Amino acid sequence: MMRVYRTHERLILGTAMILFILLVWQGLASGWWADLLKPLFGAGTEKLRVRPIFISSPAAVASKAWELYVVTGEIWRHLRESALEVVVGLGMAILIGIPLGLWAGRSRIASYALEPFMSALNATPQVAFLPLIVLWVGTGFGCRALIIFMLTLVPILINAHAAVRTVDPRLLRVARSFSCSEWHLFTSIILPAAVPFLLAGLRLAIGRAMIGVVVGELYGSAIGIGIMINKAGAFFQTDTVFVGVFTIVAAGLGLTELLRQIERRVEIWRPGHMEQSS
Repeated sequence: MMRVYRTHERLILGTAMILFILLVWQGLASGWWADLLKPLFGAGTEKLRVRPIFISSPAAVASKAWELYVVTGEIWRHLRESALEVVVGLGMAILIGIPLGLWAGRSRIASYALEPFMSALNATPQVAFLPLIVLWVGTGFGCRALIIFMLTLVPILINAHAAVRTVDPRLLRVARSFSCSEWHLFTSIILPAAVPFLLAGLRLAIGRAMIGVVVGELYGSAIGIGIMINKAGAFFQTDTVFVGVFTIVAAGLGLTELLRQIERRVEIWRPGHMEQSS
């Protein structure tokens, strides 16, 4: 049993914590804790009886999820729209942020030119640009994709820039002593060393992309997970709100876990790992 626990410790502890939270949540929504503790603490335990309209319950959320995903399938059209927004916005951030950050980290002139903008964007909440974005591109798909792009560009750009700066200069000097070309230097030393930093930036960008989905769809969107959550909240449909929130959480966790698996594959490029292997 201990061997199984050590092998799957992360999964076991994570599952146990989720089940514990669901049990507490169901007890609050169903009044279990109020009924259980009333003989000991009297009428004061009625404060533990929360109306379902405020927090719903795991059972009600599961029932609503079954309805939205299987019975009516209504949520799939919202998912398609939100997923397309993430693909376009995050994809643009990757295509622009990674090359630009690597170039800025490799070129002193480019670094000096871009560092003020990177610092300013990092210190400024991109949500503040929402009114301007609406004025520039309207409230359609382009607006929502641009919001996600602006939110995700900063962590990708900063991590790509920092990745090049952290490359061991001794490796670069040895490569140059063997007349290594700039392209070969970049592909064989700089890029492998930068991959873990790039993946870390992508993990941060995924979280911001999930925020961008919700925030962007509040501005005039008629379809999407964010607007579904907003409309359900306006009509006190808390079970639908939780279904939308958990859908976004599951998507973010799935993408983050995918990047974590990729990071484990490229972990051999880390200096500490190479020392342990040797």
